[in-house]
Amino acid sequence: MTPLIAFGEALVDMLSNRLDGAADDIPETFTPYAGGAPANVAVACARLGMSSRFLGMLGEDRFGDFLVEELARHGVSVEDIRRTREARTALAFVSRDAQGERRFDFYRPPAADLLYRLAHLPAGIFAEPTILHLCSNSLTDDAIAETTLSIADIARRGEALISVDANLRHNLWPDNRVDIGRVTALLDHAHLLKLSREELEALRGDHDADTWLQWRLAAGVRLIVITDGPAPVVVHRLGKVIHVTPPEVTAVDTTAGGDAFVGGLLAQLAEADVTAATLGDWCQDETRLRDAIQRACRCGAFAVTRPGAYTALPTRDDLDNMR
Repeated sequence: MTPLIAFGEALVDMLSNRLDGAADDIPETFTPYAGGAPANVAVACARLGMSSRFLGMLGEDRFGDFLVEELARHGVSVEDIRRTREARTALAFVSRDAQGERRFDFYRPPAADLLYRLAHLPAGIFAEPTILHLCSNSLTDDAIAETTLSIADIARRGEALISVDANLRHNLWPDNRVDIGRVTALLDHAHLLKLSREELEALRGDHDADTWLQWRLAAGVRLIVITDGPAPVVVHRLGKVIHVTPPEVTAVDTTAGGDAFVGGLLAQLAEADVTAATLGDWCQDETRLRDAIQRACRCGAFAVTRPGAYTALPTRDDLDNMR
């Protein structure tokens, strides 16, 4: 089974006890949950039986300690996490509406994860076959963007299978303006690309969606998966588009839904020992691809029925017992 490496931010989600629009006569409190999109994917894969490790920088503070402990508790290797006193671990205050949809208020920058540099990367980390997972939140300032794109270059040269989730958070960017060119550069390092429908609309600009997607495939992306909440997932590969309907569930907290989906899909690729070189051929079997997307949808559906991130991610037993 191919191991996973996830690089980027691990942070603490401070989840509100109160839904948006609810009566405000109850004092608002926040419960800390371990989170951060790439860290969530590392945990999702570990809980599904993959060998999984996380690369990133955390502060030498109580929240950094909390994240290291939670990652390790869920089976993720933490030996390559770096710690710093120069900045604190990032926080995200999360409020929800009645449908479980979230609003984030980030305490970043400054934050420790933005201080990771290429010098912190373990030597030879991509010498063996691996899956590398990345997100766009490690592009929000020049230095961490340079590090992230350099890691993607090194992994690509090492023939790693690269997974990218756009995971756009506009309020993490200066003046709430996403650098679309920078994000697109990361997307075009990917072999597997996951987008939400809203992210596709934001990134394509004035271009037709189908044309923009074809450009990504021409750049070397082998599989593009577009999620849209409870609506059907749209899957693009060379010469074919398929639609997969996710299970119907009542959402409580959508925080880890997309990350659970990605982890579920990557776990299946890892189990089949799919590589960057073989992903295109693997995708040509439509029955196999449809089954893999459906199982990934089950992972996402399971996660949104529970609060928090790491604790909401399914195990194999959870999926087997899911109605």
